[in-house]
Amino acid sequence: MTLHIALLRSVNLAGRNHIAMSDLKDLLTDLGFPGVRSLLQSGNLVFESKGKSGTALEVLLERATEKHLKLRTGYFVRTAKEWSDIVAGNPFPAEAKDDPGHLVVSLLKQPPQAKDVEALTAAIRGREIVRRGSRHAYITYPDGIGQSKLTTALIEKKLGSSATSRNWNTVRKLHAAIQGAV
Repeated sequence: MTLHIALLRSVNLAGRNHIAMSDLKDLLTDLGFPGVRSLLQSGNLVFESKGKSGTALEVLLERATEKHLKLRTGYFVRTAKEWSDIVAGNPFPAEAKDDPGHLVVSLLKQPPQAKDVEALTAAIRGREIVRRGSRHAYITYPDGIGQSKLTTALIEKKLGSSATSRNWNTVRKLHAAIQGAV
């Protein structure tokens, strides 16, 4: 069995795409995934899988969620090892310690290309900083996320991939939830 973390895109935000975490847990359990746990109300799941991984697992979960829960959303699935690598590879250790609410990890469906990260960096109008990961990007928002012009829409457009983001506090909580599995 492989331990996975799944992040859902844009659920339970500002009254949109509302879904109960208990319904998600039940769905994954019914699909045969053991050990399903949720974290917070923003679509963060930890579960085990035997055999399925990566894109195939994301597609299965997206289709099942739409069919059974009537919600169309994207899933971004990483193994416990990949998640630990994300945490270990953080290029912003000071921000992670001093301002974790303004450091985010944006998971991507496609690996970001260096030229696309350069284009995104050129489009930034504030003090935000972007660093590329394997299938993710690290972004600091020193002046806050809410008023920033570096939006998910801009990130997706410039990086050529759909994305979902979590702040460093959530990243750490998910990492704590998988400790001992890596």
